[in-house]
Amino acid sequence: MGEPPPATSLNPASSTAPALQHYSRVLGRYEGQQPGPLVLCVGGIHGNEPAGIHALQQVFEILQSTQPKMRGTLVGLSGNIRALEVGTRFIDHDLNRAWKPSRMETLESLNDGCAETLEQRELLATIRTMVRGQRGPFYFLDLHTSSAEGEPFACIGDTIRNRKFAQSFPVPVILGLEEQLEGALLEHLNNAGMITMGFEAGQHRATSSVSNHAAAIWRALVGARCLRESECPQARDAAKLLETSRNGLPRWLGVRYRHAITEADGFQMRPGYRNFRPLQPHEIVADDQIAGGIRANYKSRMILPLYQGKGDDGFFLALEIHPAWLATSRWMRRLRFDRAIHLLPGVRRIRGGHGQEALHVDRRIARWFLVEIFHLLGFRKRRIHGDHFLVERRKFDLKGPPHLEL
Repeated sequence: MGEPPPATSLNPASSTAPALQHYSRVLGRYEGQQPGPLVLCVGGIHGNEPAGIHALQQVFEILQSTQPKMRGTLVGLSGNIRALEVGTRFIDHDLNRAWKPSRMETLESLNDGCAETLEQRELLATIRTMVRGQRGPFYFLDLHTSSAEGEPFACIGDTIRNRKFAQSFPVPVILGLEEQLEGALLEHLNNAGMITMGFEAGQHRATSSVSNHAAAIWRALVGARCLRESECPQARDAAKLLETSRNGLPRWLGVRYRHAITEADGFQMRPGYRNFRPLQPHEIVADDQIAGGIRANYKSRMILPLYQGKGDDGFFLALEIHPAWLATSRWMRRLRFDRAIHLLPGVRRIRGGHGQEALHVDRRIARWFLVEIFHLLGFRKRRIHGDHFLVERRKFDLKGPPHLEL
């Protein structure tokens, strides 16, 4: 099934999206007049998503011409250059699923002949170079688009530090998406101690996606306290643009389901779905050769329906999160209520991966609101094995590390 045609096509030759003769790894670096945070932005980690690169070019041009009063540094990088050159999501494998801890341990010696292995080494080396010598704090903004139309939104790993950063973005913020994905760059940098956010600007070819990405970059500079909104008209205009684009959608949502797919499934989304479309219980949203009609099991909102040839995420389902739940969560984490959670029936402490604090949960005993309770206290669900699953406490929830190690 083909991609739904966008209302406005992204024309590489237009002024909104200038033609790129060559995708340089470093798109730009702008130093403020005073030392301060480092804001690192990556566009095009999927090669069919160049809108973030065009937006970064626009922002760097404006910064160079207007020279606003700014603290810190903005750096823009291209993600998967080899895939960008041919306009495909990836060449051999998804670069945004390649940052698993086990792979990172062997990355330098890995010789698998994959284009994305070379890309990953080059991108990581560049990030390390940009971070070296910087005092921080460190912020990372991952710029994406999707094959379906819909309002722009942000996604974060649920740490208190990330939530505070997200307050500067007047768009829906989705929690829990990183739980459903393994090996994302955003999660790797978050675990290293950066404050991180993924930003979905809209449909791949829509010119509005470039504008939304540019707005997100300006808001990132405000959220990182590099720029004062009162002194930067671009930042004020960005807030208005993103607030208007939200169209009254909920401010906070949590992912509750991921529909994973393989090439053998013959998966096809049914036409007409867009991000945040409300779904009714048992609504058939897609088809495949094994299950036939695929249903949404409960009332929810559609997130990232797949209308492209590559990918292993068919769609996600999300539910609204009440602000009171977030406030309770913040209060409980600051008071370290997690120290007593192992006293619940069916829960015991174990040593997680790389020495992280982890809990082993027996769902036959611990049944009530398990995921919600663990999310409340800052744990991330990792692996499920039948009636058992493992959760790990997120690193650097309340404060960052003394040194950033990549």
